[in-house]
Amino acid sequence: MTVVKSPLPEPARQVTFDALQNTLVDLLGLSLIGKQAHWNIVGPRFRSIHLQLDEVVTTARTFADTVAERAAALGLPPDGRPETIASAFTLPSPKDGWLRDEDVVTVIAQTLGAAIARLRERITATDEADPVTQDLLIAVTAELEKQRWMFEAENWPHEK
Repeated sequence: MTVVKSPLPEPARQVTFDALQNTLVDLLGLSLIGKQAHWNIVGPRFRSIHLQLDEVVTTARTFADTVAERAAALGLPPDGRPETIASAFTLPSPKDGWLRDEDVVTVIAQTLGAAIARLRERITATDEADPVTQDLLIAVTAELEKQRWMFEAENWPHEK
């Protein structure tokens, strides 16, 4: 059943759908691991990193909604169900249990870095397929790069 007819021709439709769906998975997963770290962080920088994690979660959730709505507007049904996220999410995640503040900073910076690398691939893929989606992915990337920079600065100088 087609509810919204896509203005995109094939294969641009598939390229765009893949970019948006994979970004949705990454963002929803990022919001979940951000909250996991937020609840379990311990250490002398607990408060500042605890609050910084909320910024990451808010960013990820806000952009997830925008990405999903972009897909829907193009007649591409987004899938943010828990089982979809659980089966498709492959970015680095924190371990379970209490997390030292410096370990949280490291894993979140790694997760953001991996998400950014994947977004940059999707930016390239959507260049001709759908420049409007590409523009959205560029905006997401810019914000995640800002968040990554803030986390990287937390563990300077790197002693590990």
